[in-house]
Amino acid sequence: MSHFTVFPLVLTAAMMAAAPAPAGVPDLVRADRFVELRTGERLFLREVRRSGAASEANSAVLLVHGARVPGVASFDLPAAGGSLAADLAADGHLVYVLDIRGYGASSRPAAMNSPPDKSAPLMRTDDVVADISAAVDAIAKWSDVSRVSLVGWATGGHWAGAYASRFPQTVDRLILYNTLHGGSDQHSTLGTGSPLENPDRAGTFNVHTFGGYRLNTRPSLFTAWDDSIPVADKAQWRDPAVAAAYGDAALASDETAPTRHSQSFRSPSGAMADSFELAFDRRQWSAAALTMPVLVIRSGRDFWSRPEDAKTIVDEAPKAERLDIPEATHFVHLDRDAAGRGVFLDAVKRFLDRQEE
Repeated sequence: MSHFTVFPLVLTAAMMAAAPAPAGVPDLVRADRFVELRTGERLFLREVRRSGAASEANSAVLLVHGARVPGVASFDLPAAGGSLAADLAADGHLVYVLDIRGYGASSRPAAMNSPPDKSAPLMRTDDVVADISAAVDAIAKWSDVSRVSLVGWATGGHWAGAYASRFPQTVDRLILYNTLHGGSDQHSTLGTGSPLENPDRAGTFNVHTFGGYRLNTRPSLFTAWDDSIPVADKAQWRDPAVAAAYGDAALASDETAPTRHSQSFRSPSGAMADSFELAFDRRQWSAAALTMPVLVIRSGRDFWSRPEDAKTIVDEAPKAERLDIPEATHFVHLDRDAAGRGVFLDAVKRFLDRQEE
């Protein structure tokens, strides 16, 4: 199966990951793999599966991270309740966690080694679609499947939707949660008057401020998360061990983090430029092209997506359904079970396991 020809693949041998399985999840095997691209770049993918269960897996599932934090830090933390990848693997799926180029262990554009103001925003939607295409091709070969299910969080949902709309024949099921898409030209934090808007030219992205990439500190990971948790004691809502692992993994994803006085990791700014456009209802793909079963999940306390985003996708995609989790946050898959994670995980598992009529 070869549906995207920009980056023909050469696959490397799997390398066993040294990271231990999260507590309470027995008999899981992890393998870190790389997809070599013709450009000389490479993509990192972590495979998580039940021991000895590869040939019996329910399906192959690709997890796509969002705008800032790469794959392993988003989906496979070494803390109980911090690994969506482990939860789905324990349910019988072959799970793959991707780092988009510019993130984590995947190749970074050369411009990320220069000051951010020396380049335009890096890794726009078309670039990411190429990466997902290469990853899906590789997974299809490794797993001996013809279609792969995609799960995208936030901007990862936007990217997964863009890919699925262009190559629907390769996607088994699609789950998008807390994802921007369209349906409104208003957004309180990403649109008009936000830091993303050029103050000298309304309606355009603030390239001068964001440049090719941005630097993210550990405290910056928790500001919006903390603000969306409706209790003073955040530990009631979010396990401190998960929060600590999230911060640790995010910083560890960038080898240059310790070189700066305030440790910080780099993330490409292309996701922010695309999100700015989506905030103005400048859609980049058509939900009507999503011919596979689609589940759209939205957290009621999400600060990123809007109700109109979820409604637009569900209204236009032929086989879409919607789940609202009223009190959940943007980080629902990393919160405690009682704070929405239990409902979220149950819905994701049921949707992936359900036989299509």
